[in-house]
Amino acid sequence: MVPSMSLILTNRVGQPESYTLQVFEKTGGYQSVKKLFSLQPNQVIDEVKNSGLRGRGGAGFSAGLKWSFVPQDTGKPVYLCVNADESEPGTFKDRLLLEDDPHQLIEGIIIACYAIRSHTAYIYIRGEFDLPCQRIRSAVAEAYAKGYLGKNIFKSGYDLDVTIHRGAGAYICGEETALLESLEGKKGQPRIKPPFPAVVGLFGSPTVINNVETLSALPFIINHGAAAYRRFGTEKSPGTKLFSVSGHVNKPGVLEKPLGYPLKDLIEKDCGGVLGGKRLKAVVPGGSSVPVLNAQDVETVKLDYESLMQHGSMLGSGGVIVLHEGVDMLWALRNLSRFYAHESCGQCTPCREGSGWVDKILVRFLREGGTSADIELLKDISNNMMGKTICVLADALAMPVLSYLKKFPEDFAAHFRGKTAQAQMHVL
Repeated sequence: MVPSMSLILTNRVGQPESYTLQVFEKTGGYQSVKKLFSLQPNQVIDEVKNSGLRGRGGAGFSAGLKWSFVPQDTGKPVYLCVNADESEPGTFKDRLLLEDDPHQLIEGIIIACYAIRSHTAYIYIRGEFDLPCQRIRSAVAEAYAKGYLGKNIFKSGYDLDVTIHRGAGAYICGEETALLESLEGKKGQPRIKPPFPAVVGLFGSPTVINNVETLSALPFIINHGAAAYRRFGTEKSPGTKLFSVSGHVNKPGVLEKPLGYPLKDLIEKDCGGVLGGKRLKAVVPGGSSVPVLNAQDVETVKLDYESLMQHGSMLGSGGVIVLHEGVDMLWALRNLSRFYAHESCGQCTPCREGSGWVDKILVRFLREGGTSADIELLKDISNNMMGKTICVLADALAMPVLSYLKKFPEDFAAHFRGKTAQAQMHVL
């Protein structure tokens, strides 16, 4: 029976000791695994493909299609890597799943590993995640003790080992190939693609990298079928999504909503409206790296991949940052530029130099005031960063810069030279 409520990922969140094996099993946990072993791996991949599940780490690529790229019979082991290195500013939904429902992730790992014929999974978790790391370690230990991990799991003849690897605080290691480099004991820097990880990944072997939220949706799909999953969301963006809402709202937090849900309703109905009764000015809809929306956009945009693309932004990681009328968007942009300039791995010149230049220009703009020539320089630098690096960290700064300049030109004009008294108060 398909649950009537629209909660696929968070139906245990808030329950006492929801992170324990006992509570997880009492609430239907690990039921999908019993069904799993009656299916062939290719059938599992087809079911996930048919569900329309797209990667929830930011890229939005079809999860089942990604699995189908893994070659078989290469003579090499196949690996699954769980990307739990959640470091995108404004995003904290994976943290919730790791803290409140880690066994749901383990169940998803079992499903994914069986589908891609892997017997080894690695959970790469953000180094700053203390409680989430404790919870997933405890859950893995419980699963091993019960025979749900290790040799002959669920008495199926299938073996699976899970290893937890704690990162050291580098944002770049959230990029899938930098994650692999770090797991191998190297400096966390992205790899040139191709070859893609599905063919040449961890230790030179076929590898799938999936986000925590992506894997946590798998038990529902196997339990209830692809058609049941498609009952939520839109035709092109099926299912539900976790949204991390922060900033100037009365009730911030993580909310699970079907894709296609109106952004305006999320802010006004679910999060109690803009803080202090002030007017809405801007919303970052998918984590700090996506183009910003203005108040006019929010009136019509819906939270799915297609609608946000039509409005010139992206769903990304679902980190919704709400800003009210009192925010200086130049100050907000400088806050982002400082982060990305610091987190660049330095491998690619456009990113290493460009992010630093953008940050310095914005600091000067705030301290001394700027000119229209500075605006053109910011645009020029950003355009020379986008699409010219190994990974998209450069784009993650360039896209916000261009969108902030386009959507809020008046905030930058207010800092033109001769109007700096207020600007100096905002320098970080």
